[in-house]
Amino acid sequence: MIITCLDLEGVLVPEIWIAFADTVGIPELRRTTRDEPDYDKLMKYRIGILKEHGLGLKEIQETIKKIDPLPGAKKFLDELRSCCQTIILSDTFSQFAAPLMEKLGQPTIFCNELIVSDSGEITGYKMRCDKSKLTTVKALQSIGFETIASGDSFNDLGMIEASKAGFLFRSTEKIIKDYPQYPAFTEYSELLDAIKKSL
Repeated sequence: MIITCLDLEGVLVPEIWIAFADTVGIPELRRTTRDEPDYDKLMKYRIGILKEHGLGLKEIQETIKKIDPLPGAKKFLDELRSCCQTIILSDTFSQFAAPLMEKLGQPTIFCNELIVSDSGEITGYKMRCDKSKLTTVKALQSIGFETIASGDSFNDLGMIEASKAGFLFRSTEKIIKDYPQYPAFTEYSELLDAIKKSL
């Protein structure tokens, strides 16, 4: 049996941190895993900026309520789920993902947890496991599944490389240039066709 593993942000929904950065007018928060390969460094940077500006979970969740899936994303996901098992593997947090999963038809998502104080300040985060996307793909393979993976950022490369087929989707020019071995697509129809051919 094959399971397709998809990234969330940049693939199915807009980048949450970019949307929030634009809402609050703090351009430094636009930095994502497309720019910074070290996730721990990126999150510590973000948490520091939030603290400096007195912003917490509530403010980010207010922005997330207004975010819709990317045009065509739900239809793509529905079609994909009709032909193979699909899991979203994301380095986002359960406190961010819930309203987005509702808009996408409640697909299965594996993500992480924010550590939030009683006052709503984000004080840290807890990863589900180390190198969560790659570790999850390897765990699925260890129990008899083959995997297909697609994402757009540095933190997706591990699961893409470890899978029987892997694809970049709406990635950066740098990642596409540095990893020419992975087919790169910009349209859901292209990605869906590529996945179906790999099943």
